[in-house]
Amino acid sequence: MFGIPGKQAVTLTPAAARQIARLMAKQDSQGLRIGIKKGGCAGMEYTMDYVSDVNPMDELVEQDGARVMIAPMAQMFLFGTEIDYQISALESGFKFNNPNVSEACGCGESIKFKDQPAQ
Repeated sequence: MFGIPGKQAVTLTPAAARQIARLMAKQDSQGLRIGIKKGGCAGMEYTMDYVSDVNPMDELVEQDGARVMIAPMAQMFLFGTEIDYQISALESGFKFNNPNVSEACGCGESIKFKDQPAQ
């Protein structure tokens, strides 16, 4: 695993942990798996998928009834990230406060990481 021994790759705000726990119960899943993929105008996008089994290569983060698995290829890009869940008058969703991001597109769906080659 990537990171500092004894320190989780990501942290969850209480709002994010509550929402993930709700989603796990609703979908009868073992948790949410977070990864990254190429795409979007800034070059990379976050992915979130329900999982029925925990992959032993994933980093497991458990907090207040929520379970998040970090895909191996995403661990170094997500280290130090805080995941929040926000609700506003126009939208609701997970927000990634990631110190490794150098740029984000206007809609916030696409990101570029520090030291990532240009597309």
